Amino acid sequence: MADYAVVSLHCLRIYLAKPYRDTLDLLSEMPQILAEIGLRKADIPDHSTLVKAFGRIKMAVWRVLLRLSAQLHDTSGYAAMDATFFDREHASKHYCRRTNYRVQTLKTTALVDTASQAILDVHCTTEKRHDTQLGWQLACRNAGELHSLAADKGYDWQQLRDKRREEGVRPLIKHREFRPIDHAHNARIDGALYGQRALSETVFSTVKRTLGTRCVPERGTVNLVRLS
Repeated sequence: MADYAVVSLHCLRIYLAKPYRDTLDLLSEMPQILAEIGLRKADIPDHSTLVKAFGRIKMAVWRVLLRLSAQLHDTSGYAAMDATFFDREHASKHYCRRTNYRVQTLKTTALVDTASQAILDVHCTTEKRHDTQLGWQLACRNAGELHSLAADKGYDWQQLRDKRREEGVRPLIKHREFRPIDHAHNARIDGALYGQRALSETVFSTVKRTLGTRCVPERGTVNLVRLS
């Protein structure tokens, strides 16, 4: 089955808020939707086949979909960055043994447009990596489209600020306060723009409330780009 069909079926599963098996059962009674996807009733795969095909889709595909979804909104160029954890402890023990699945939590760092609250980019990892390294990767990947970038003290790294300024992006990243000059730097940050950083937390809250763990991969792969 083509990747576009697998992605379409997954999006339909999210929309219907149903497991794979139930989604395919419902789809068999939806000839018009099948036709739009380019499938016939005889082409509907077994739910286990769909799960395996879904797990093989490359991150690049999800990143393109995320980029296209962000373009549906009027973005402002003012962005905020933050991280959260998605818990996978609910996965059944039988499933974990059968698939050798060991992931318990997935750290997700998102770059969010503060005006539209659209997710511009996402980084996911199961490894222990410092926020500054993850922030560097997201910020560099989107530098040409940003006017400012707000982040909390966890992203306090002078090289990150200097790099953003070189690219014409205003860094709104607070300093950890060890010296009086750190307090002075923080006092000069635009309070209104920095305050919009909390909108990234709002986006995470919305995702977890509306999608729950359905936006988390079924396997140990890192495909959280789909959460938008």
